Amino acid sequence: MKYRTFGRLGWRVSEIGFGAWAIGSHWGEQRDEDSIQALHRALELGCNFIDTAQAYGDGRSERLIGRVLKERSGERAYVATKIPTRRPGDWPPSPYDRIEDRFPEAYLRERIEFSLRNLQTDCLDLVQLHTWTRAWNRRPAALEVLRDLQKEGKLRGIGISTPEHDQNAVIDLMRGGWLDSVQVIYNIFEQEPQAELFPVAAECNVGVIVRMPFDESALTGKLTPQTKFEPGDFRNRYFSGDRLERTAKRVEQIRAEVGSAEPDLATAALKFCLKPAAVSTVIPGIRNVRQAEMNLTVSDQPPLSDELEQRLRRHYWRRAFWYSGK
Repeated sequence: MKYRTFGRLGWRVSEIGFGAWAIGSHWGEQRDEDSIQALHRALELGCNFIDTAQAYGDGRSERLIGRVLKERSGERAYVATKIPTRRPGDWPPSPYDRIEDRFPEAYLRERIEFSLRNLQTDCLDLVQLHTWTRAWNRRPAALEVLRDLQKEGKLRGIGISTPEHDQNAVIDLMRGGWLDSVQVIYNIFEQEPQAELFPVAAECNVGVIVRMPFDESALTGKLTPQTKFEPGDFRNRYFSGDRLERTAKRVEQIRAEVGSAEPDLATAALKFCLKPAAVSTVIPGIRNVRQAEMNLTVSDQPPLSDELEQRLRRHYWRRAFWYSGK
């Protein structure tokens, strides 16, 4: 496993981390036994960065991580979690939402205690707001509260998981010194962060967590237009209508582009996300031992060639309204 410096926090983190959404909720049936085995195997392979959220099974994902880390007492692993916006309200927040309503101080303090209990710790490594709207940039009151909690010793780092439709909303916050990290979508389809977000993160020494390296499993190459997802799997919505068919066609074009240059499409997809120097860690979703081994061992392989990266850049797919409409 290779390691990279996590922005101004200075942590040395595994360049491939553990995305812990699927072990909590929304990806079909998941046995806790499989999740626990996957976490143990990931840590054995050198993974020391785990990303979770309170919304992943109402703390289920956090609790599993806390249990495993307690069993492996003495090993250092960095855990990033996320606090969701208070309900009721739109997801992501609308431009009309008030930050005081969606992230009030009492709520943030309550949610910090929730994660501390779940993760069985007295200080959280990284707390990210899940998610954000550009409307709050002028007066980011919630970040002021997190700074207070940081001074109180409740957390070490502060971050934001970007809104899918407006990832650049965090750029002014990085420049203003508010953030230790940002979590962004970056993959062969979604390459917008290359334009400004990555350069600003590098200039401001902000850690970058890349999520969705496989575009919710599409870039593994295992989906077809006939794929059926389990009830409760959020991909029923994500790939609704003709989205799955359109995506599968584009994936086949990428598979042909990769050819024999990489062992498989999933490996190429992960290596593509690791190419930018601004990236601190990439967090593919992992839900069993096999996925842990397949994803984490990519770090031990040679990096993606510059030539193949240039060709894959041509597969950038602009779909800004994917999340709310066609």
